[in-house]
Amino acid sequence: MAAIKGEVTPLLNEEDLKYQIGEAIVVCGSVYKIRRMSSFAFIVLRTGRSLIQCIYSSDYAAFDLENIKENYCVELKGEVSEDNRSKLGFEIRIKEVAILSKPAEEMPVVINNKKLAASLETILDYRPITLRNEKERAVFKLQEGICAAVRGFLMSQAFTEIHSPKIVYAGAEGGANIFRLDYFGREAYLAQSPQFYKQMMVGVYDRVYEIGAVYRAEKHDTSRHLNEYTSIDLEMGYIKDFKEIMEMETKLLQEIMASLERNYKNELNLLEIVLPKVEEIPCVTFAEAKEMIHKAYQREIKDYEDFEPEEERLLCELIKKQYHSEFVFVTHYPTSKRPFYAMEDKENQQYTLSFDLLCRGLEITTGGQRIHDYSEQVDKLLKRKMNPELFESYLMIHKYGIPPHGGLGMGLERLTMCLLGRSNVRETTLFPRDISRLEP
Repeated sequence: MAAIKGEVTPLLNEEDLKYQIGEAIVVCGSVYKIRRMSSFAFIVLRTGRSLIQCIYSSDYAAFDLENIKENYCVELKGEVSEDNRSKLGFEIRIKEVAILSKPAEEMPVVINNKKLAASLETILDYRPITLRNEKERAVFKLQEGICAAVRGFLMSQAFTEIHSPKIVYAGAEGGANIFRLDYFGREAYLAQSPQFYKQMMVGVYDRVYEIGAVYRAEKHDTSRHLNEYTSIDLEMGYIKDFKEIMEMETKLLQEIMASLERNYKNELNLLEIVLPKVEEIPCVTFAEAKEMIHKAYQREIKDYEDFEPEEERLLCELIKKQYHSEFVFVTHYPTSKRPFYAMEDKENQQYTLSFDLLCRGLEITTGGQRIHDYSEQVDKLLKRKMNPELFESYLMIHKYGIPPHGGLGMGLERLTMCLLGRSNVRETTLFPRDISRLEP
């Protein structure tokens, strides 16, 4: 009987090759581009993170160049040679090649240009292929970096990572924008948020976070809305003030920017990204923000309960001019526009102890303090004509004691869109799900 020992062949780290000048190596990848010269050829090999320049010459290669084509998956054997003109500081002189697989058809989109010459719809239709373009895939390496920074920072701040169910008995936000499904004859829903569960887990671990999918059955067809997106959620207990949550988010954003600068310079340079500075984030109330926009732009206030997208853009423009910050916290949103679990301001119950974070004209975070008192939470449900019996398992945390707490939810795709200066959130979504797209 054969036995599996758990011996794993380590994947090549392209960055380490610059320390192996003159050594023989073996590297696997896909042939990204072939550029034929008069007496030799450049073969650009696409590996998991890099494009490696390789040199073919019939003088020392033991194969015919005509035997390999672009988009072949190959194993190359060769020697690492120093080359300061290369982005990586080296190139590989190829000696042997083994063909591992060949495409059955020609590519529907040319992927090896600096920028894809295709519409966004075409790029998304052929997403499994177009992601192989070096700039397209760099977007999601940066998104990986955001998640890694979030996990590292929150773990350092005594947060515990949780994984809440995505099939639930009730929507966290209420209302009609929830996906219904048949759950063995019972009505269930796809989770709009891990809200109830992260509040429950504050009673267990004090501080928790989750990075996971959430679902919104909103029939929006805009550049900023998705029906499935990835939410970065955190909840923290024993807070004295909801401003503690904003302080935590400010530190989190500082670490995200610093971590991307440390670990993803290649991707930032490739995409020509200048990350926003995060020092202190200005904070204004919702009412103050409305008045600021009205005075600065002589813009009539039409909606006293929420922002229009244009108002978010104008507010960010004002804040950048006055405070040199690309971020702004807007606090004390009207009670009518916040969920039933949002704590109201004791000084003026028309407003909640809640906030949004805007960046470069886009809302990327919603958060605030939650109601922790049982009677207060039941009363608010009744005021909204909601049946407390339908929230029995959620109200259990209030009935049996929960500390003062609050948290936030941040859209990963919107944050990436904001940092990269993209105009459509689908550009920073791996496989978007909106009202018209269900595949690939």
